[in-house]
Amino acid sequence: MKTVSENAAFGGVQGVYSHTSKVCQGDMTFALYLPPAAVEGPVPVLWYLSGLTCTHENACVKAGAQGWAAEAGIALVFPDTSPRGETVADDNAYDLGQGAGFYVDATQEPWSPHYNMWSYIADELPALVFEKFDLIPEAQGITGHSMGGHGALTLAMNRPGLYRSVSAFAPIANPAGSDWGRKQLGAYLGPDESTWARHDATLMMRETGFPRPVLIDQGCDDQFLDLLKPEALAQAIAKRRQPGEFRMQPGYDHSYYFVASFMEDHINYHANLLHGV
Repeated sequence: MKTVSENAAFGGVQGVYSHTSKVCQGDMTFALYLPPAAVEGPVPVLWYLSGLTCTHENACVKAGAQGWAAEAGIALVFPDTSPRGETVADDNAYDLGQGAGFYVDATQEPWSPHYNMWSYIADELPALVFEKFDLIPEAQGITGHSMGGHGALTLAMNRPGLYRSVSAFAPIANPAGSDWGRKQLGAYLGPDESTWARHDATLMMRETGFPRPVLIDQGCDDQFLDLLKPEALAQAIAKRRQPGEFRMQPGYDHSYYFVASFMEDHINYHANLLHGV
């Protein structure tokens, strides 16, 4: 692991690091914020998964999370959204290929050699982070925005023993039924739609749900509502009687202004569950 940068922030340290990933077969970059409490001992960790076209940098700079994390005493990890590099397959469209890994392990060519973001986020990167930093492996939460909200919800429902808490900002809620999903899942996983189900938050909510309360915020003025399909996930939550909150926020769109506006709520939600481990 190489240190790209480290800066003081809210009494803690905001770092950016790179390393060679075996599962993605190339170099990856991630950001990690350590709160002031990390000086005194291990702290819980919250994973933040970003959306289409993003890198580790978008949420790290725009989400306003570090100040709230410093107060709550939790660390933040901001991974990249895909493998990158000249030898990594890509597409001319913004919503497929580099910057659009969709948090799956690809099984189809030309994507399968590098696009293994599911294993990277759930297994490889945590192993590295817990080896290098003083964090609590038993106290992990996960959240994300848009494509990252999709990743956070599906990872949490598939791996409930790994994450103590899950939330999402404007997630791609039903990708198997949306143009933001059918294209990507078909490309990465192939035409057999039965392999898509574990990567669809609505279908996973119907099947398993999450053993603890969830928190989801969605802007009512989001310009991508027809692609996100929040109503499908809301109906699945209601039918399952899943504990938690699904909040439609009047006036808010899909931007990081929306994310930053409700970041304090999400940090506090995760902190309450993570510190209770």
